[in-house]
Order: sequence, then structure tokens, then C-alpha cells
Amino acid sequence: MLTYVYEFSEGNKDLKDLLGGKGANLAEMTNLGLPVPPGFTITTEACRAYLADGAMPDGLAEQVEEKLRALEAAMGKRLGQPDDPLLVSVRSGARFSMPGMMETVLNIGLNDESVRGLAEQAGDERFAWDSYRRLIQMFGKTVQGIDGDLFEEAIERAKRDKGVTDDLHLDAADFHRLVEEFKGIVAEHTGRAFPADPREQMELAVKAVFESWNAPRAVLYRRQERIPVDLGTAVNVCAMVFGNLGMDSGTGVAFTRDPATGRQGVYGDYLANAQGEDVVAGIRNTVPLAELERIDKRSHDELMSIMETLENHYRDLCDIEFTIERGKLWMLQTRVGKRTAAAAFRIADQLVEQGMITRDEALERVTGDQLAQLMFPRFDEKAERDLLGTGMNASPGAAVGRAVFDSYTAVKWSRSGERVILCRRETNPDDLEGMLAAEGILTSRGGKTSHAAVVARGMGKTCVCGAEELDVDTKNRRMRTPGGRTVEEGDLISIDGSTGQVFLGEVPVVDSPVVRYFDGAEDPSGQTDDLVGAVDRMMAAADKARGMGVRANADTPEDAARARRMGAQGIGLCRTEHMFLGDRRPLVERLILADTEREREEALAALLPLQREDFTGIFDAMDGLPVTVRLLDPPLHEFLPDITELSVRVAVAEARGEENENDLRLLQAVHRLHEQNPMLGLRGVRLGLVVPGLFTMQVRAIAQAAAERIRSGGDPRPEIMIPLVGTVQELEIIRDESVRVLREVGEEYGVGLDFPVGTMIELPRAALTAGQIAESAEFFSFGTNDLTQTVWGFSRDDVEASFFSSYLEKGVFGVSPFETLDTDGVGRLVRIAAEEGRAARPGLKLGVCGEHGGDPASVHFFHGAGLDYVSCSPFRVPVARLEAGRAAAREGREA
Repeated sequence: MLTYVYEFSEGNKDLKDLLGGKGANLAEMTNLGLPVPPGFTITTEACRAYLADGAMPDGLAEQVEEKLRALEAAMGKRLGQPDDPLLVSVRSGARFSMPGMMETVLNIGLNDESVRGLAEQAGDERFAWDSYRRLIQMFGKTVQGIDGDLFEEAIERAKRDKGVTDDLHLDAADFHRLVEEFKGIVAEHTGRAFPADPREQMELAVKAVFESWNAPRAVLYRRQERIPVDLGTAVNVCAMVFGNLGMDSGTGVAFTRDPATGRQGVYGDYLANAQGEDVVAGIRNTVPLAELERIDKRSHDELMSIMETLENHYRDLCDIEFTIERGKLWMLQTRVGKRTAAAAFRIADQLVEQGMITRDEALERVTGDQLAQLMFPRFDEKAERDLLGTGMNASPGAAVGRAVFDSYTAVKWSRSGERVILCRRETNPDDLEGMLAAEGILTSRGGKTSHAAVVARGMGKTCVCGAEELDVDTKNRRMRTPGGRTVEEGDLISIDGSTGQVFLGEVPVVDSPVVRYFDGAEDPSGQTDDLVGAVDRMMAAADKARGMGVRANADTPEDAARARRMGAQGIGLCRTEHMFLGDRRPLVERLILADTEREREEALAALLPLQREDFTGIFDAMDGLPVTVRLLDPPLHEFLPDITELSVRVAVAEARGEENENDLRLLQAVHRLHEQNPMLGLRGVRLGLVVPGLFTMQVRAIAQAAAERIRSGGDPRPEIMIPLVGTVQELEIIRDESVRVLREVGEEYGVGLDFPVGTMIELPRAALTAGQIAESAEFFSFGTNDLTQTVWGFSRDDVEASFFSSYLEKGVFGVSPFETLDTDGVGRLVRIAAEEGRAARPGLKLGVCGEHGGDPASVHFFHGAGLDYVSCSPFRVPVARLEAGRAAAREGREA
């Protein structure tokens, strides 16, 4: 029989897959001798079995009973006994942190009898009845599915009736009345009395935690964070310790470094006379952790010592939950803390400088997604700004949007194209959809450890918390300042997650220091921003570690120059179709309308010098680095006028007796070239074969530009790429013609033009016959955008707007296959083509030039598939460099 239950003393931090993150770390702290209340963990295996069968697995009940008896023996009291009851908490704990997404129930074991025993044992009747009402409230909401607002409204009525605004001013009699009212709510909405049997309470709570793994908000969070769906959650049953036993008790959350900035020091929030959920929920404003030294110096000093121990042990920022029960400190949780992008880079760099981790290990602590966040614009400090108020800088960034006051509106407006800022008194897990839809989150309550702050940091969302001077009125959908100013729903506001400031209207943005650094305008040696220095050192480590090159997709000299400044090692995709637009469109029309060979040659001759000029500028910007030029790819009809617009123009002219022969010929050409599915029609290599001289002209322009560059002392390195090849015969025809033109131009200019000719692999057939194609291709570049379309049978322009959102919501996709490579389908074809291509031509150069080249997860796949380089937009080049280095460093450590 499987072991489904482990005491905290039986586990360790490396058993996260089995015990979940919370359980594994409780076990680790127990083994370190830290003050952890005794308890046990029900494994993720038990959860998976329950979710699969709809029933608790055989043997689980007996194992839970055995561990519960051991816990009772250790505590010297029994669960729910009338005179001196043992109370326990039941808390979720998945492999990956999912803050607030699953269920927790505290104070299990209380009923009408044991509450009196608890009051007598504690000498505090108020505390006992407060704990009992908390149990009924949490149990009713999380286990029995009762609307939590019903309980909150009852509490608000009790405070109003007494004329107070804080639940600290409610006494034992008030909580006793609330308990009776809460029990009435439960009976009314469930048809049965609140369960008085402590073991039934615990069993139902455990089931509720298991089932919360598939709750909508948990599913949505996993999808957002790309957490696998089949992991399940562990359940931690822990002896209760109480922070609501009076003003010498309390609860808090602490970080060993600032999770928002990464600055060294101790950060956190403390709340006297409260239980842990009060801090995370943000329902009462906390005091800074530093205040604990004044309130309870002994507990403060012990906590500081434990935090140092934990950071040295985990070698990372630690996020800690603790409770003080009448001067006794208890540790309830630790984990490697979520952090902002800036904090991630600073902390990783600090830990290297302090000798706690290696630089390669530091690469594991940062991600390309975080680097991309650091490159987002910031508010312009020189611009005029209308300050509404200031809160806590919970998660940095510059967010602008229309104020909305509930999650539903945030989602609705966002889907209609509006940028929104979700404004709440405090958020809770039910607000997740709105938080995802919003540009940023603003709350008037809570601190850096509140639900809003923790979730926003994890998602990389801008967040300002605890802006107390702003009165958020969700019922009337507005927000007021102390000076009487009002922000109505729909008004534009700007929030600065780096300073905590909130502004009325839209504040202009400027480039971030990290972008200026990559663009050569910010000197990391000047230490004007220690973040820039940390990024610089991390990028140097990544570049040293990586074996895969990073190129850019660039079509102009300006883009090429910027890509080079960003660290690109060449151009992996230079698209020539963009060069045929604008004022050159009439020349293309002449080519399409040509009826004779002479007319076609004249049109091509007019285009040749313009194409040559395009390549001259790009070769100059990328001198000494490879430039892969893709010959014309899209259908010719894309260069012609819209068929409807042209038809109307011709009809109007005919009606007026003003026929235009050129328009008539154009309309005939548009009809002739019209295709039902042009992306699978006359384009790419097919176009080069059907329109004589088109590809020849382009190759000649490339060759002449390169020859002129060579004669002026340059070092151009073009690579000619033939698109949409499906069979080797297509490639051979264009390759032979290209080689002939290179030879002719080389002889004409007196220089050697031995440039490689290769192809894009963007059709399934090309991937499956890569061995044959490699015999005529000197390089492959995977066009993963088209390859994804053809493998899936998707027309990207259509499906993303039609059913992709539904597929993502239903879990068909964890993420769009156009965003992150489908490794099972498209990725398998990439591996087949890479292996068979190199088997036929050892040393075949392999790259990728689709948008996946800048996606962090896809870069790791391409590294594993043995590609030589990835290519992406200039802005994504630093991201790809970092991820290529991370992939190599990880492979080195695992080897």
C-alpha cells in the first residue's frame, strides 16, 4: 500500500513533487530545529487518486487517523475535546506556489462545546468566539460553497450596529451573536446544520482542498503560469497556533530581501491580534515588520535569526509566514519567494557577489520573460503629472488604463480593446480573471504581502497596494481623494508600481534604463543604476555559456543597426517583400501586368537598382556578420489594389464614360491571381518558378550590393534563402540559377562571391524529406510560423480572432502554439528535419527565424534540438541571448 501521509519530521525540501512546496518546506524547517507546530502532510498522490476516482484512496483514512493520534499525543490534547481542544488548520500546498488559488480552513475542531473549553483554557472568551466564527465563515465559503459576501455583510452589520469600523472593537458577545448568525446562514444555504464533529470537519476540509485543484481560479492561474495540470496538491494538517489571543499575539509575513526591488534587508508586514489570513487578505492595514522590534523585541530578534538561517540554507530570497502566540514565535511556512523582474536580477547578482551561488546558478534565477519586463517603458519623470495619491510600490511598471471596480468589468472592457486598471479595496482569489485582464492593479488596503501584491508580482503585473488615502467605493464605482476629487469608472488613470504613485490621466512613458543599456546609451560601469549593472553581468554570463547564436529579423538598415547594438550576431531573416511596397508598388504592378518578355524585363530592370540599394545599407550595418536574405515570399496579389475598391473604381469610371485601360488590366490581373487560400497558393519558390527573372533579379541585387561592399573594403556575408520549398526539385532549379548569377556578378566585379544558398523549412513535406533537400541546401532555417500553420491546419489570421480564446479557456491549449512552439507536433518535425538533414550533409547549419526564436521556452527546445542559432525581432534579441545561455548552463549542470 502506498504511503499517503507523512509527518513533518519525515520529509525534506527535495520532496516537493510528493509533499508539495508547503509540506516539503515545513518538513525542512522541522529538520532544521526551527519552531514549527507539529503536523502531517497528505501527499499529491492521494489528491490525484481522489480526483481520478471521486473517492478517497484505500488506506488514506487509516493513515490520517494514525498520524492524527500521533499529533494528539505530541500536543497532549485531542481534536475537538470539550475541555482543552486541539485545533488544526487544513491548508493546500502544490508543487508550485499558487498564492490564494486553493483552499485553507483554520480552527478545525471547534463546536458549541469545545469553544467554551478553548475560552477557559486561553482565559479569553473573545478569542474563542472569534476563532469559532472564523471556522464557520471559512468552512462555509470554501467547503460548503456559500457566498462569502453573506458572512462579510453580517460582520459589517455587527460593526455598524456597534458604531465601530474595525473588528478589533467587537467583543466576545458580538462574536457569539455572529456565530449564531453564521450557523443560520449555513443551515439556510445547505439544508443542514454546521457539522459539529471535528473529524467530519477535517475530512470535508481535506476533500475541499483536493477539489480546489480544479476550481476555475486555480485552473486559470495554472494556465497563466504554465503549471502542469496533472500535479495535484498536497494537504497540510497542522496544530493551530493563535495570533488572535490578544495584543501580545499576532501574525505576519516576512521576506529576507525586498521582493519588489531586491534590495537587501528585512521586509514584511505584521498584524497584532490576528490570524494569518488577515494579512494575506489585506482586510486590515498592517504595520511594517520593523515595528515588531518595538512591540515584541524577543520575538523580533528570534525571527531575524531564523530568517538569516533560512536564507543561508535555501541560498535565495525566502518568503516566511509566522505567528506569535503570547510571546512565542512559530514558523508556519517558508518558500523561495516570488519577486519582481528587477528583484530577480538584483538578488541573483547579489548572491553571486556574496559567494552563495555560482554565476551559472544565477542564470537559473532569472528568465527571459523577466528581462522583457525590465525593457518595458517607464513614466517620464519630466512630464506633467496630476498626483491623486500614493500607496506601496508592490510590483513595478508603468500602467495606464481606465479605472474599473470589479473583475467582470475589467474582463469585459479589456476584451473590447480598452486598457483598464482594476481598482479594489483589496483583491481576493476570485478577482484573478480581472487581474489578468488589467494593465495594473490598485488597492486601498493591504501591503506588499497582500493577495494583490503577491499575485501581481508573480504575473509581472504593475501593482500599487495600500493607497489608504484613496477611498475605493466599489458599490458606486468610483474613488475619492481626501481633497474631495472623484475618479469615476472609465476615467483614465496611471499607476507607477516603482514609486507607488497614482496619477489622474495618462502619463507619457520613456525607455527604461535597461533598454538604454542594450541600445548603448546606458553605461553599466557608471553604476547609474545597480539594476543595469546586474543585467550586464548576467548577460555576460549568458553569452559566455551559450553555444547557440542569436540573430535578428530585420529588413532595414536602421533595424539592422539596432539589432547589432542589442547583441545580434547577424540577421537570420531579411524579408524582401517589405521592399516592394510604398512608392515601388507601381513597378510591381508593371511586372504583374507585363504581357511580353520585354515588358517584364523592363519592370525587373527598374526594380534592380532599388533592391541593390536596400541590400547595400543592410550589409553596411551588418558588416562582418551573416545576413540571411529570404527571396520574395508572399503571393503577388498582395501587391495589387483591393479587389472591391478597384471594381468600384472601374465601375464608376465606366458609368462616367471615363474608362482607364490600366485599371481594367489591373482588375483582370487581380481576378487572375485571386486565390481562395493564397497562403497555400502561388507564393515563395512557386512564384520564383512561375514569374521568370523575379528571383534572378533579387539574387543579382544581392550579389551587386555585396560586390560593391567588398570593393570598398567591407566584409558582407549574405546568405540566400529560398522560401516555401516542398521538394528538392524546386530548390535545385532556383539554386542553380542563383549560383550562376553569383558567378556572373563576381566575374563582372572581379571579386569572389561564394555565398551559401539554403532554404526555409516551413512545410511538413520539407521537414519529412529534409535528407533529400539537404543535398542541395547549404543551410536550413525553420520558418516556424508557417510550419505551425501547416502542421495544425490553421490560418493564423483567422483562428486567433475566432476560436483561440475558447481553446485557451477550455485547456485545449496551455498557450497559443504561435507564441510557444508546439514541441510534440511542430517540434517533432524540427527534430526530424535537423537529424535527417545533418545525416545527409554533415555540418549543415540550422537556424530558426519564426517568432518562436524570441520565446524563452522555445529557445530551450531549439537548444536541445541542436540548432546553431535562433533569430527574432531586435527587441527580443537580449531575451534570446539570456535564454540560450540559461539552456546551456542548465544542460551543463545536468550532465
